[in-house]
Amino acid sequence: MELGKVIGSVWATKKNEKLNGNKLMVVQLMDAYNKAGSRLVVAADIVGAGTGDQVLIVRGSSARYALSAAGSPVDAAIVGIVDSVVVEEHE
Repeated sequence: MELGKVIGSVWATKKNEKLNGNKLMVVQLMDAYNKAGSRLVVAADIVGAGTGDQVLIVRGSSARYALSAAGSPVDAAIVGIVDSVVVEEHE
């Protein structure tokens, strides 16, 4: 799983029929200290996330498994909306 922040959405009028009913969101990946990275991912949203939400995403076969349609052509899926992140500092 990876942490990210939803920064936008993708509109596709033509897409694979197994993606119908799923929102496609643009997610900026973040580190555990809530610092934004430069990597962006388009992820299928299955939890109702919105722009500005911090989210958990899974990729690869875990993402395909998360969607209800078997064999969905996705590489990333939003599987949770994060309320808070607590990281203990170690020296």
